[in-house]
Amino acid sequence: MSASDPPASGPLTEPAHTAAAVLSTGDEIMLGQLQDTNARWLSERLAQAGVPVVAHMAVGDDLARLTAALRGLVGQAPLVIMTGGLGPTDGDLTRAALAALQGEPLIEDPAALEALRARLAARGRALSDRNRRQATRPVSAACLHNAHGTAPGLRLRAGPGLAEVFALPGPPGELRPMFLAHVEPALRPAVRGGLATTLLHLAGVPESDAAERIADLTARGGESVVNITASGGVLTVRIRSASALGPGAARAEAERLAALARQRLAPYVFGADAETLQGVLVRRLAQAGQRLAVAESCTAGLLGATIASVPGASAVLDGGWITYSNGLKVAQLGVPEATLAQHGAVSVQTAAQMAAGALARCAATHALAVTGIAGPDGGTPDKPVGTVCIAHAQRTSGGAEVVSRRLLIAGDRQDVRERACRAAMSALEMHLREERSPGVLWQIGPATREFQPFL
Repeated sequence: MSASDPPASGPLTEPAHTAAAVLSTGDEIMLGQLQDTNARWLSERLAQAGVPVVAHMAVGDDLARLTAALRGLVGQAPLVIMTGGLGPTDGDLTRAALAALQGEPLIEDPAALEALRARLAARGRALSDRNRRQATRPVSAACLHNAHGTAPGLRLRAGPGLAEVFALPGPPGELRPMFLAHVEPALRPAVRGGLATTLLHLAGVPESDAAERIADLTARGGESVVNITASGGVLTVRIRSASALGPGAARAEAERLAALARQRLAPYVFGADAETLQGVLVRRLAQAGQRLAVAESCTAGLLGATIASVPGASAVLDGGWITYSNGLKVAQLGVPEATLAQHGAVSVQTAAQMAAGALARCAATHALAVTGIAGPDGGTPDKPVGTVCIAHAQRTSGGAEVVSRRLLIAGDRQDVRERACRAAMSALEMHLREERSPGVLWQIGPATREFQPFL
């Protein structure tokens, strides 16, 4: 391939269901200054294409370590994707590491140089010697056009098995379109048969309990893989099916497994695939022709903001109150001072009064209230950090029905606030589905001061 050839995007020669490794570079990752979101995104895209990621590695700006990491990974996987290290600074070592891996010098790529010169000129900048570094490549590599930045990517084959290596810029705004333009087209021919992925989302059940219910489905073996992941109080069951008979057969098998999982995990399942808890809640309220108000203390508007992030939320969200202080709880929501004095601001009684007060002050059908101790300070032996009380008030012909629950939520301050929001939304979403099984954490029932875990 000559330097003036178009970006390489042909099919890989590896067999179906090949493996991949992701190598992230940069001191900023190793020092914890930058979260490596690229590795997660790449892994998701590769999995969707049927290429399982078998290794993640991160290496700082050290040429010897980076070269050694590359040498090890090209021996483990037939596809290696590098991220970062393609800039103009002395710490950008990806080009040098690839050259060392190949035992080749770096040469200047004329087409890449002219593209770089034109991009800089469009910004009113002249080409510097440092910038010229970005137009160099190992002799055996091809440059990949970067339409969103100054650093071209690289593609080459390395190692005894001639593993395919792609080097992409670190900024996600450059990496993602380059992956879609150059890497993903090369993966499709490598996938034989059909692939299908289905996601089920759950709330209100510990991960261990959910795993026990579908233990036989998650057992390894065969062409289908079922696993469970947890994030912020929401569990996701990931079902990935492959079939040599084509996409239709793969989809049918994924749907069969999803139906089994849904049956066993009811009533915890609130959505599937791209659905979110807040999106499902807004949809259910809209379908029922009902509206919602919120009263928040420790979440300080986060609950309302989360719901309002859903397009069309204005059709169901009346508004809310942020009553952080006891004074505002009394003045804005009518919480009796006696309730606060006897039970405290963080109690099922206060949460119930907050929800009832919100409902009485607007025309909404439902009101959710949240009060708690997010930490890191403020906990007591009776009410440790993570204690959260939520309440749901529903308008009835005779006034309102109010129920509340007390939870103990693990995590730091932000974790507690975010999970408290999900807990409140889950309570209402489950109520709207009329899922009231005795085994459900969010059963709508009598108020209680007993702790309930929320994982």
